Amino acid sequence: MDQPLLARRFDVELVKVTKRYGQTVAVDGISLRIPPASYCCLLGPSGCGKTSTLRMIAGHEVISDGDVLIHDQNVTDLPPRERGTAMMFQSYALFPHLSCLDNVAFSLKAKGVPKVQRHAKAREYLALVHLEKYADRLPAQLSGGQQQRVALARSLITEPRVLLLDEPLSALDPFLRTKVREELKRFQRDLGITFIHVTHSQDEAMALADLMVVMEDGHIRQAGPPREVFERPDSAFVARFIGGHNILAGPSGAVAVRADRCRLGTPNGGPHATGRVAAVEYQGTSVRVAVDLGQGEDAAVVVPDAAFFAGPVQPGDAATLVWAEQDAHALEQPPV
Repeated sequence: MDQPLLARRFDVELVKVTKRYGQTVAVDGISLRIPPASYCCLLGPSGCGKTSTLRMIAGHEVISDGDVLIHDQNVTDLPPRERGTAMMFQSYALFPHLSCLDNVAFSLKAKGVPKVQRHAKAREYLALVHLEKYADRLPAQLSGGQQQRVALARSLITEPRVLLLDEPLSALDPFLRTKVREELKRFQRDLGITFIHVTHSQDEAMALADLMVVMEDGHIRQAGPPREVFERPDSAFVARFIGGHNILAGPSGAVAVRADRCRLGTPNGGPHATGRVAAVEYQGTSVRVAVDLGQGEDAAVVVPDAAFFAGPVQPGDAATLVWAEQDAHALEQPPV
């Protein structure tokens, strides 16, 4: 029997989970605890192990070593249908010959639920994603964002304990991606269930996650709330991958400094680095100035647009990068 929200410790717990494909180790002994009713994003570069991790939670990949617990129950050896999870795939995988209503109701049909009951429940979930008026349309008659919401309704109708999402926004254009991610966060909050969302987008993870998990080479490099990870990256890899940071030489080693906390100017005895302007990128409310520091090192400064145009620079100009000591965060692992 499932435990109530306040009684269970974690919605998902990974205990030293490893996945091998032959001699290749895709996921290497990772442990992770996801609190109840969380939005967790797994992110990292291609090949980091995030999708393999998601598929092991779902039961679509056999775990080589370790355990997966869902709602404090060990599900390592259970088939997918007995884990209380639902998977929403990147391609949506809608049946092209079925209406939206029948796509959403499909899992209930497979369980033998009578047509009247399954259609009634499917209409409830179409209403949840604001598509009740499209119940009789085929997937080809819908936009990409509408197809995504049908796929979401089809996943949610099984009333999963945990919803697993494999890069669900990657096929959408940037404007629609922003709108749909707002909806995903609302659905997760309203339903009160844990979402585990694989993405390669740093912006997506920071916008959605309560718990952001950064992976590299089959390991978890850092996990925590997005602001904590952004403000205090553990390593040069995390700082570079999350973006918006410069890796610079400090008095006692490498430090990460947010690009928006740096400026171009006179050091006045404080920490600084010298180089030349490599590129200038106008970004609307701000301007990003890339600086070549020499010896293969680079950095950037993000300047409010009004400040930049009051004293503009251009590629080739000499530049001194200045930052305050209190804005520098020492890195536990040196840059590679």
